[in-house]
Amino acid sequence: MQSELDDHIDESTSQDTEATSRSLPDRCLSFRLSGPWGHFRRVEGNTVKTTYRIIPRTTVAGLLAAVLGIGRNQYYDLFGPESSAMAIEPVSELRTINLPVNNLTTSQEGLKGVNTYGKVSVYYPDPTEDRQRTNYEVLVEPEYRIDLWLADGERYDELREYLAEGKAYYTPSLGLSEYLADIEYLGEYEVTAVAQSEPHAVDSAVPDPDGVIPEPNVNYGTERSPAFMERTTASGEFSGRRTTSYLTYTYSPDGNSLTVSDTTTASVDNRTVVFR
Repeated sequence: MQSELDDHIDESTSQDTEATSRSLPDRCLSFRLSGPWGHFRRVEGNTVKTTYRIIPRTTVAGLLAAVLGIGRNQYYDLFGPESSAMAIEPVSELRTINLPVNNLTTSQEGLKGVNTYGKVSVYYPDPTEDRQRTNYEVLVEPEYRIDLWLADGERYDELREYLAEGKAYYTPSLGLSEYLADIEYLGEYEVTAVAQSEPHAVDSAVPDPDGVIPEPNVNYGTERSPAFMERTTASGEFSGRRTTSYLTYTYSPDGNSLTVSDTTTASVDNRTVVFR
């Protein structure tokens, strides 16, 4: 079953703009996201459901909206480019396997109903129908550290309370509803600009591929994923929401640091990260 979080990606459009940088926040919430499995479906995937290695910014926004109990299509402004800042750090090696899954259709035509003429009806996939096998590329034991600032002080404080107390309105997951997420709150930290003109190491993924300096014997990955969305009132294919811009992340598949130059970096809890 595809989760609501993964739907954020499915319903993205191709409005082809790249997110730009903003000034640094003065503080942020820091927490760790992990789980046995994860799947963040790439927008170009079809028969084989491939996954992003770096959890997309829109997926983190959807996960945190689920924690706060904010409804679908009601949180895009909260995590907008001018009202939020986020750094994403892969903590562990980004490893994947291919996992064949037998699916039952969830289209209206394939559903079986119970008490269809009563006041309360229940519809579910008919288990007597044939399954369709789909190959999923799945992340094995993914783990990320997220640093987040929100301009909305009330929501920021509310999220800090939820994270600190280990509460969630809806169950958080890593892309698919069956891949449950574990959230470990690490604290609130001051954000300070790193004033270095020389090349230096950063711990997070870098949403600015031109700033990364390649080094010998180091593995790199790069991928472009949805960054921001907006609510739409249009009918048809793009009803509900659409992606307004993307970010191109460069990262180390081994979870190592990267060397950057001419990139705005910040220090958080004795780490160096790049917010966007």
